[in-house]
Parts: sequence; structure tokens; C-alpha cells
Amino acid sequence: MRPAADIVSAPEIDLLVEAGAWPEEPKLQAMVSRALAVAIETARPRIVAGAELSLVFTDDAHVRILNRQYRGKDSPTNVLSFPGAPGKPGAYGPLLGDIVVAEETVAREAADQALSFDDHLTHLVVHGFLHLLGYDHENEAEAEIMEGMETQILARLGIADPYAGVGA
Repeated sequence: MRPAADIVSAPEIDLLVEAGAWPEEPKLQAMVSRALAVAIETARPRIVAGAELSLVFTDDAHVRILNRQYRGKDSPTNVLSFPGAPGKPGAYGPLLGDIVVAEETVAREAADQALSFDDHLTHLVVHGFLHLLGYDHENEAEAEIMEGMETQILARLGIADPYAGVGA
């Protein structure tokens, strides 16, 4: 059983709109808070009280720089996750990390996949958060686990399975 003092419903969210044509900040905050609450409820990570999570909403140009610097890939991507400092053994926090999202890529992918911008953005916030919890998709086995968790979370948010029909 987990000690109640180590669990919080959600970390404190530091949200920064740096660049790009993003929805208004109150809408982003509500979308992020809802997505993270369901992700935490579903994945059930131990998060220390007072934990913090940073989300940066920016453009392709900034994400391209970060992607080149930290991943050696000279192109923008939809979302990057940077885990924070390790906390207590078996628990996340106090600094969960940073999630950085590129507006043009999110908009382009949503249009290409006939998704609403909000649903796709919510998926990417969940995806980025799961990376901070150690989920990954570097191989088929990891991808199956991570995508399964994403699908569960998104279903609870009323968002269709983004992987349905992929690879079929």
C-alpha cells in the first residue's frame, strides 16, 4: 500500500506559452490539468507532495533546436520530454520534468490524421507525461505497453484510440 503523504492528485503545473498559435492559456491549463489527472489516476505513479511539472508550448523552430541538441535529430518533432531530477526511491518528484510541444507539428499532424487539434494535443501531453514516468517506445514491446497506457487514458478522456489501424 502506498503512503498517502507521497501521493498527490496532480503536480503543480508551470505552463509557458512561448511561441505559436496556441489556444488561450486558461483553455490550455484546463486541458493539461484534465489530461494529467486522468493519466495519474490511470498510471498510478507515486508522486511526492509538492511535485512540479513544466509544460512549454512553443513552435517548430524552438523544438528543432532542442531536438538537435538533445537527441541529435535536426528536425522538429511534436513533443519532447525531459525528466527531472530523481526524487525518493520509487517516487517521482519533486521535479517531474519538462514537456515541450511544437504548435505547427501538432496542427499539421492533427490535420493529416483528421483529428481535432485539442484531441491530438491532449494525446501528446499524455504521451510526454508517460515518458517522464519512464514509459518508452524504442522497441515493439515497450511501444505496446506505452501505447496501451495511452489508449486507456485517452479512452477515459473520451478520445479515440490514436493507434487504431496503425501498422495494420
